[in-house]
Amino acid sequence: MNLDSLIKQAKKVQEQMNKITEELATKEVEASSGGAMVVVRANGKNEITKITIDPEVFSLGDKQMLEDLLLAAVNEALNRARELSAEAFKKVSGGLNIPGLHL
Repeated sequence: MNLDSLIKQAKKVQEQMNKITEELATKEVEASSGGAMVVVRANGKNEITKITIDPEVFSLGDKQMLEDLLLAAVNEALNRARELSAEAFKKVSGGLNIPGLHL
């Protein structure tokens, strides 16, 4: 394979990665904790986009419980977002584990 061919192939992969990155920004995952007392949404770029808290949580007056529920839901939403991202980039890499290829 010559250098021009390699450069063209690298540009094609870069374009595919850019397209996937744009698509991931529009895809969302959701996680909840405490029987859906706290629901967190995140996009494929690992950004939290929405947090919903059931008003009943506030009436319980348990700050520590709310913090724990938030932490659990946020961590799970981010894990799901990372999985979404990894799956999308796996298609570009052909299943190879290339460091730095995914977000």
